[in-house]
Amino acid sequence: MSRPAKGGASLRAVLALPHARGLLLAGALARLPYGLLPLPLLLALCDASGTHGAHGSASYALAGTAVGAFSLVTAVLGPYRARLAERRPATLPWFAAGFAALLGTVALLSAAHTGWVADLLAPVAGLLAPPVGPLVRARWSVLTRDDAQRQAALSLDAACESTVFALGPALAGALLAALPGAAVLGLAAACFGAGFLTLAAVFRHLPAPPVPAPAADGTGPARVPLRSGAFASVLLAVLAVGASLALAELAAVAAWGAGVAGPLLALCSVGGVLGGLGYGRRAWRGPAQRRLTLLAVGAAACQALSALLFVPGGAAVGLFLGGAAADCALITAYLLVEELVPAGARTEGGAWVNTAYNLGVAGGSGLAGLLLAAPSGARGLFGCGALLLLAVLVPRAVLTRRRPVPAPSETPSETPSETPSETPGVTPVTAAQL
Repeated sequence: MSRPAKGGASLRAVLALPHARGLLLAGALARLPYGLLPLPLLLALCDASGTHGAHGSASYALAGTAVGAFSLVTAVLGPYRARLAERRPATLPWFAAGFAALLGTVALLSAAHTGWVADLLAPVAGLLAPPVGPLVRARWSVLTRDDAQRQAALSLDAACESTVFALGPALAGALLAALPGAAVLGLAAACFGAGFLTLAAVFRHLPAPPVPAPAADGTGPARVPLRSGAFASVLLAVLAVGASLALAELAAVAAWGAGVAGPLLALCSVGGVLGGLGYGRRAWRGPAQRRLTLLAVGAAACQALSALLFVPGGAAVGLFLGGAAADCALITAYLLVEELVPAGARTEGGAWVNTAYNLGVAGGSGLAGLLLAAPSGARGLFGCGALLLLAVLVPRAVLTRRRPVPAPSETPSETPSETPSETPGVTPVTAAQL
C-alpha cells in the first residue's frame, strides 16, 4: 500500500460542512429500502403464487427468478438511469414515484394472491430504481473543498452505505417474524418514498453537479465514461473484488455452516467499515490507480491467507482484512471517477462502479457453485479468489497505459455550481427537478 502522509481531512471536518449531516442521514434513509427489499420481495411473490401443497417448490422457483430478474435489471441498467437523471434532472421524481408505486402495487397484488402478474411486475420496478448512491456521491464531490475532504467524505459515505446494507436484511427478518411478506414490501416502498423526499429536501440546499459538457463536434453531451481504458481498468478491478468476496462468503458457508459463517461474514463487514474510515482519514502518497492495484494485491493476499489457514480463526483474519481491502478499493474507485470521468458524467461513472461490483458478486456466486464440486472444495474457493484478483493486474496494466480520452472542459455555465448556496430561494436544484 502507498505510504500515508500527513494532511488528510478528519471526519469531523467533513461533517462540519454545510448540510453534510443531512446528506449523510438522508442518503442512509434512501438506501435502506434497497437493503430491506430482497427477502420480503421473495416471500411476497411466493405468497402471490401460493407456497402450500404441491406447488410450493414451483412457487419459490418462479419467485426466485422474478427477484433475480429484478436485481439484474436494477444493476445492469443503473448507469443508463444515472445518465438520464444527470442529463435530464426532471426525470428523477418520475423514477422515484414510479419505483415506489410499482413496489406498492406488487405488494397489493401479492396480498391478493394474483400469481404471475406480480412476478411480471417486479422486474419492471427494477427499470425505475433511482441511482441513490451515485446521486449522493456526486453531491459529496461538489460539497467538499479539496481532494482530502472528498476522500474522507466518500469513506464516510461508504461506511454508512455498508452499515445500512448490513442492517437491512436483519431488519427485514425481524419485520417478517411479525408481518407477512406483502406488508413488509409495502413498508419498504413507503420507506423509499419518505427517504427520497428527505434526500430531495437536502439536495435543494446543495450545489448541483456540473451539467454534461458538449461533445467536441457540438452535437450534444460528450460520450462517457467507458471510452477511457483507464476507467475500464478500474471497473475490471472492482468486478474482481466483488467476485472474490462472493467466493469467500460461499466458501465460509460451505466449509463451516451458517452458524459459523454468519459471524465470519459480519467480521468482513466490520473490517470494511473500519478499514474504509481509517483509509479516508489519511492522505496517501502516490496516484490512486497505483493504490487500487496495491489494494487488489492486498485483497488477494487475504484470500490466500484464508486458503492456507483453512480454519475458522484463519478465515476470520482473512475476511476481516479482506473486507477492509475491498471497501478501500471501492473508495479509491469512486475517487478515480472524479479523476477519469468528465464533469457532468460522474453520476453515471459512479453507477458503473456499482454495476461492476454487483456483476462481480453475481458472477462469483455462480462460479462458486461450479467450483464447489471440484476436489479442492470450499478451500479452493479462497484460492480461486486470490488468483482472480491477481489475474486482473495484467489487463489493468495494459488498459492504464492506453492513451486516455481527453475529458471535455467544463463550460462557463458550470461555474455557479461550484459554490454552495445557503439561500433556499436561489439553490441550483429545485424540488421539481428531484
